[in-house]
Amino acid sequence: MEYIKLIGILIVVLGFAFKLDSILIIVLAAFATAFVGGIDIMTLLESFGQSFVANRSMTIFILVMLVTGTMERNGLREASSSLISKIKGATSGIIIGAYGIIRGAFGAFNVGIGGVPGFIRPVLVPMATGAVESKQGKVNEKHLEQIKSMAAGIENISWFFCQVLFVGGSGALLVQSTLENLGYKVELIQLAAVEIPVAIAGVAIGVIYYYIKDKMLCKKYYSNKTNED
Repeated sequence: MEYIKLIGILIVVLGFAFKLDSILIIVLAAFATAFVGGIDIMTLLESFGQSFVANRSMTIFILVMLVTGTMERNGLREASSSLISKIKGATSGIIIGAYGIIRGAFGAFNVGIGGVPGFIRPVLVPMATGAVESKQGKVNEKHLEQIKSMAAGIENISWFFCQVLFVGGSGALLVQSTLENLGYKVELIQLAAVEIPVAIAGVAIGVIYYYIKDKMLCKKYYSNKTNED
């Protein structure tokens, strides 16, 4: 009968298999596991609170995933694609580049905006895809895969180079401690000042590279106004 305590896993598996509401599935699984395990409601809620405080980063990540999934189910991707398709002159390369600049600015203040699961997949990729669809019709599948990789790439470039600009951030502290171990004692503000031109150059090169690459891909896949390989 010990296996009955694994009922929560069964509920999650069946719930996602039948595409039920994700939040409802997790709540039901938690309460079912607590019930068969002899845990009362108050103890369960206290455990939730303690886990949230002890693992805030992971809990926030899970909440972002749940919220993003719920928004996608209610048309977030379609709305993003439809919005950008109405903007004349927008291309996937321009949209990805603009996001890279915005992401870098937010990264300099150590502010996250969802990353790949919370923003790139549900918002940026549909926007870039919508820009292509407004001019070329259906997006070539190989081009779509390239758009996904470029969107994820600009996220990594902008975050990597710009998050160290935030004085006291984990990236800056890591660089400072590494230099100190090598015999170079520097202040965080000095590191930020040195990193500014590096961050600007890094993001600029990434933006220009993806813009040129997108132009080449569009010429490759849509030069004859067809979607054939």
